[in-house]
Amino acid sequence: MDSPIIGKRRIQFWFVVLASFLLWLLILYIFHSTPIVAKPGVSLVGDNLANSVNFGDSNSVLLPENSNESVDRLPSKGNFISEETEDFVEPVKDTNVKDVVVKEKNAKENWFKYKPFSNFSAGDYGLENFDHVVVSERQVHLNNQTGLAENEVQFVSQVPNSETSKEESDDEVAISQNGFEPTGSLSLVENRNESITKESSNEDVDSESDLCLGRYIYVHNLPSRFNEHLLKHCQSLTNWTDMCLFTSNGGLGPRLPNFNRVYSKTGWFATNQFLLEVIFHNRMKQYKCLTNDSSLASAIFVPYYAGLDVSRYLWYSNTSMRDAASLELVKWLREKPEWKKMWGRDHFLVAGRITWDFRRMGKNDTDWGNKLMLLPESRNMTMLIIESSPWDNIDFAIPYPTYFHPSNDNEVFQWQHRMRRQKRRFFFSFAGAPRPNLQDSIRNEIIDQCRASRKKCRLLECNGRINRCYKPVYVMKMFQSSVFCLQPAGDSFTRRSTFDSILAGCIPVFFHPGSAYVQYLWHLPKDYTKYSVLIPANDVKNGKVSIEKILSRIPKEKVRAMREAVIRLIPKVIYADPRSRLVTVEDAFDVTVKGVLDRVEKIRREMREGKNSSFSYPEELSWKYNLFGTLGEHEWDPYFART
Repeated sequence: MDSPIIGKRRIQFWFVVLASFLLWLLILYIFHSTPIVAKPGVSLVGDNLANSVNFGDSNSVLLPENSNESVDRLPSKGNFISEETEDFVEPVKDTNVKDVVVKEKNAKENWFKYKPFSNFSAGDYGLENFDHVVVSERQVHLNNQTGLAENEVQFVSQVPNSETSKEESDDEVAISQNGFEPTGSLSLVENRNESITKESSNEDVDSESDLCLGRYIYVHNLPSRFNEHLLKHCQSLTNWTDMCLFTSNGGLGPRLPNFNRVYSKTGWFATNQFLLEVIFHNRMKQYKCLTNDSSLASAIFVPYYAGLDVSRYLWYSNTSMRDAASLELVKWLREKPEWKKMWGRDHFLVAGRITWDFRRMGKNDTDWGNKLMLLPESRNMTMLIIESSPWDNIDFAIPYPTYFHPSNDNEVFQWQHRMRRQKRRFFFSFAGAPRPNLQDSIRNEIIDQCRASRKKCRLLECNGRINRCYKPVYVMKMFQSSVFCLQPAGDSFTRRSTFDSILAGCIPVFFHPGSAYVQYLWHLPKDYTKYSVLIPANDVKNGKVSIEKILSRIPKEKVRAMREAVIRLIPKVIYADPRSRLVTVEDAFDVTVKGVLDRVEKIRREMREGKNSSFSYPEELSWKYNLFGTLGEHEWDPYFART
C-alpha cells in the first residue's frame, strides 16, 4: 500500500531537483549574456562617449566630433569652472575601472541660432576682414542627424569631390611614408596609454612634486553680464553683422567646406578675428592646472569679453555707454579678496580687439574707443590683446585667431608636412585694399609693384562688389601658393593676414617692426631674420627699392631655411579646438599662459624685494626694453618716434 506513495514522492523530489537545476542554468545564462559596461584596464573612449557630451553647454567637458583624444587625460583635480557656481562639472572616477566618467548635463538655452547676416565694410577700422566670410543659406546645413549638437553649424559642400578624400587620406599616411616624425613626439596611442598611467599615478603624488605648482590659475566667477550675456545677445554685438553664426562651436564659428582641397580634412572653421576672448576662455576651461582655491593660484584670469562689449558701442554712442561695463568690472574686482592680495598685479585679461579700441584719451563722444586700459586698476593687470601699444608696458600682443583649430597633435603634424611639400607658383603675393585716406600708407605702391611684376606676384584686392578676401578659401589658397607674403600696415600696425600666411608656410614680409617684432614677444623668435623679411616702408613710399629685387637677392638656401622656420612656428600661432587638448604640442594658448605666469612671478619676486622694473625706464620705451632689455640707441628708433 505504501509503495505507490513512495514512488510518487521520489518523482516529485527529482522533479524539484531538475527544476532547480534548469532555473540555475537560466540565471547563469542571463548573467553572462548581459552587456559588459567596463572591465579593468579598458578605457571608455570612442565616438559614443564623445557624442554623449553636450557641445552646446559651455560648462561641459567638451570633446571633438570623432575625437581620437582620450578622456583619461582630463584634469583629475576637479578643475572645471563654469560661469555660475551651480554649473560646476566635476569629473568622477570609478575606483574599480580607473576611468574618468563625465556627468552629462542638461543643455542650457541654445542661443547659437543661425540668422542671415551681412558683411563688414571693407575698412572696418584697420583690418582686412578676411574673417567676414560670405555665406549663403544653401551653404549652411544644421544637421542633427549626423551626430552634431544642435548648435554646431556645419558647412556642407554641394558637390562632393572624390579627389579631396584621396588627398586627405594621402596626408594621413604622409608622416609614416616619408619618415617625418617631429622630435620628441609620441603616437596618439602611446600618449593615450601614457596619460592613463600618469593620471592614475598622480593620485599618489604629494604636494612637493605636484606638477601644477607654480602653474595654478584661478578663474574669477564674473557675473554673466560680462561674458555669457553678451553671447546670448550676439545679434547686437556689432552694427554690421549678426555675429551669432560666428559664436558657434565655442567661438570657432561654422566649419569650412574644403573647396578645391585647400584645407586638411578636419579642424577648419570660419573664425572671426574678434572672437579671441571667447576662444581663450573656452580653452582655459580645459587648462590642466585650474584651481578653486585662489590661495594656490599663481595667476588669476578675468573672463571679461572686453572686445565684444566695446564693439557694441564703437559707433554712434556716447562715452558713458562705452565705459560703463569697464567701470563696473574694476569695481567688482576691487571688492574681491583675490584683488587685495597683490592689488591686481597677478590678474590677467584677454581682449579680442586692438589696443587703440581701449585707450580713449578724450572725453568727447567723437573720440574713439573706451578707457579700459587707462583705468588705474587695469594698469595693474596684464592685458592680452591682438595688437599692443609699443609705448605702454601693461598690454602684450598674442596671435589673432586663424581658421585652423586642430583637435589632436597629428592634425598639426600632417598640416606642417603638407606645407613642406606644397608647390609655390608665385614668388610673392599681397591680399589687401588700398588706404587712400592714410598719407603714410604704402599700399598703393605695393599694389603697383605687384601688378608690374605680373608673373611673379599674385594680387588679391580686397575691394569691389566681388570681394574674394571675404572668402578664406581664396586667401589661404594664394598664401599656400606663394613663397613670400607682403604684410604692410593698414589702419593699425598688425594684421590677421600675418598669421594666415604663417599658417600657409608663406614667409611674411614686413615694412614696420611694429607689425610683428615688438608685438608677439612670446610667440615669435627675437631674431626676425630667421623667419621674415623687413623692408623699410619709407624706401617703398619714396620709390627707392624694388620689392621683387630685394626678395630675389635672398639665396635659395636661406629661403628654404626661412620657410622651414615659418612652418615650425605654426603650432605657436594657432589655437586648438577648445573641446579637445593637444598632448605634445604647445599652441598659442599654452605659450600665452606660460608668458603670463613668468611675468606674474617676476612681478611677485620684485614686490618681495621692494623693486619694480616697470618704473625703471620711460614707458614710451617699452618696445625697446621688452624686446632687447636695453634702452640704448637702436636702428628702429625712427619707427617709434612719437610726434
